[in-house]
Amino acid sequence: MKITDIKTYGFWLGFRNICLVKVETDQGIYGWGESGLSGREQAVIGAVEHFKHFLIGQSALNINALWQEMYRSQYFEGGRVLAAAISAIDIALHDACGKYFDMPVYQLLGGKQRERIPLFVTSTLDFGDAFIDHVCQLKDEGWQAIRATTGEHGTVDKSDVFDARKSIAKASTWLTKAREALGSETVLGIDYHHRLTVPETASFCQRMPSGALDFIEEPIRDQSLVSYQNLRAMVDVPFAIGEEFSSKWDFAPYVDSALTNFARIDICNAGGFSEAMKIAAMCETRYIDMMPHNPLSPICTAASVHYCAALSNLSWLEVAPYDGDLAQYDDIFSYRPKVSNNAFEVTNRPGLGIDVNESSIPKDGFKFWEPPRLIKPDGSYTNW
Repeated sequence: MKITDIKTYGFWLGFRNICLVKVETDQGIYGWGESGLSGREQAVIGAVEHFKHFLIGQSALNINALWQEMYRSQYFEGGRVLAAAISAIDIALHDACGKYFDMPVYQLLGGKQRERIPLFVTSTLDFGDAFIDHVCQLKDEGWQAIRATTGEHGTVDKSDVFDARKSIAKASTWLTKAREALGSETVLGIDYHHRLTVPETASFCQRMPSGALDFIEEPIRDQSLVSYQNLRAMVDVPFAIGEEFSSKWDFAPYVDSALTNFARIDICNAGGFSEAMKIAAMCETRYIDMMPHNPLSPICTAASVHYCAALSNLSWLEVAPYDGDLAQYDDIFSYRPKVSNNAFEVTNRPGLGIDVNESSIPKDGFKFWEPPRLIKPDGSYTNW
């Protein structure tokens, strides 16, 4: 089964663009994948075009060999753009191979270890009484793992002020109240979206009773290992780190030092199934559970479900909290994983179990989009 073409589709879906990749073969079998580098889809499309020139004509069954060739074929290896392109192609190749062998992708990964994928849910409300009511409602609905955000998400048409000190004062107060309202059995965490510094994070964690939080996600940027080591010496809250990582080499120092307590891998950015399985195995040696990032289209969700089904070390998969109702796009996707009893069911359909109706993809559907811009009170730029 030889590769005959690789197509890319970047188009607007929900509130931002997505980037899908289709790998076609001479057997009439094809596979779909997705890139997770939101906001830089055109760069990924260009990288796929480079890979396409030497992938056409090769066997679609030799996935690991093709991964190595894509990764090592340039002097400057790695990086988020190339990793996102490799991820999309690798996922598409697994989808095609699953169809070729008439088996689900999780079977190619060694078989499923669970029938249902446990999930965590997110409250995006700003902190206040409505936030407490919401997390209590989620608990009543049966959710056992709940994540909060800062409640300040910015807007795309202007710069918004993010005052870190005001944020940590507000968040620590209301998360303490949330823990009291939820009791001790419900998992409670917060995603700070790498907006804090080391002392700000320490101050935030130290303002709450020990054990109030089960995890803090991405409080600072991941480029500095020593900064996380410094932070670990100051706080006792488990870290959920990894959605910025694009390879096993990125994960390795955080895994080896056990700084990542929950590995926030993004299968559409970290090299696809081929690399993600190696990262999970590496995490398993340090008793670290995977907590995959899942913010994209139903292709990403379907791939994440197969990945999670094959893992032994899984905590929860993310339910995308920001996209709203995507039912209007059901004419594009043949299947969209739906939440049932606070979990995703594992499909037994061949490949990823999902198809894309290319004729329904909007023509000229790409829109240049930038994430919201946040500024400090003094007017300088900070992380979104």
